[in-house]
Amino acid sequence: MNSKAALWTGRVLSGLVILFLTVDGAIKLVPIQPVTDSLRELGYPTSDSFARFLGVVTLVGTALYAWPRTSLLGAVLLTGLMGGAIATHLRIGDPLFSHTLFGVYLGLFLWGGLWLRDGRIRRVMPALR
Repeated sequence: MNSKAALWTGRVLSGLVILFLTVDGAIKLVPIQPVTDSLRELGYPTSDSFARFLGVVTLVGTALYAWPRTSLLGAVLLTGLMGGAIATHLRIGDPLFSHTLFGVYLGLFLWGGLWLRDGRIRRVMPALR
């Protein structure tokens, strides 16, 4: 594996995850009507404080993931958040590939980006033995 190409591929994948989650967290801080509507559809409280809580959790996990020294902790926290999203969509019977598995796709980008950009992660989780 070309380490320079892997590093940049990892940065791009991580950047896409960071961009998406930053926007997702930010729109929950200012709970606009689509956020409230989606919370209602998913069976969660529609209060502004709950939406802001989700936004803060998302942004804190994303910030931890973006910072190289804490990226592993951020990846673990965001994986938990993705698991909750997957369980929620599964519970209400949303379409499998577009809604329910979206958290899996995002998690693959998240961990793939981290794996490609951080040699320590590759040593702990080798692709091939």
